[in-house]
Amino acid sequence: MAGLLLAAVLAGCQSSTLTDGVVRANEPAQAEFTAFGDTFEGLKTISDVEYYASDQAVAEAKNQFRQENYGNAGALFYKAVQLAPNDGEAWLGLAASCDRIRRFDLSDKAYRQAHRLIGTSTAYYNNVGYSYLLRGNLKEARQNFLKAYELAPNDPTVANNLALLGSSVTNIGR
Repeated sequence: MAGLLLAAVLAGCQSSTLTDGVVRANEPAQAEFTAFGDTFEGLKTISDVEYYASDQAVAEAKNQFRQENYGNAGALFYKAVQLAPNDGEAWLGLAASCDRIRRFDLSDKAYRQAHRLIGTSTAYYNNVGYSYLLRGNLKEARQNFLKAYELAPNDPTVANNLALLGSSVTNIGR
């Protein structure tokens, strides 16, 4: 009796054999169902995902940044980069938030990570230029704003920052 029971259990553990003769023990058969009742064929792959865990944190962080709550924005952008370390937009937002609270040591690290992920974009050069403007390094600010301008000559944000740079040269603000 025990032998019959053991044979029945082992028969249930048989792996599927495809027509090429290769035994694949960890691939589900076509008719197998997931724990949710659908077939394995209907499952989405990672590349099909349209929502990421960091999306909500980035949206909230942008809202806080627009309201000039830079510390809160920085905390939310930090949460976003913890949830999705390859989110270049979140790293760029973290860097800009750190700039606004004058934590340039942290913003430099975040800009390096953003550059690694998003490369040389208009937003990157514009933000780095603004960072240098906040630090009072007008030469570096100008170089970065001009790189942003080369990439997007009709971008109003870049044009505004170049105008702001021009007024910074003539007017000393304290």
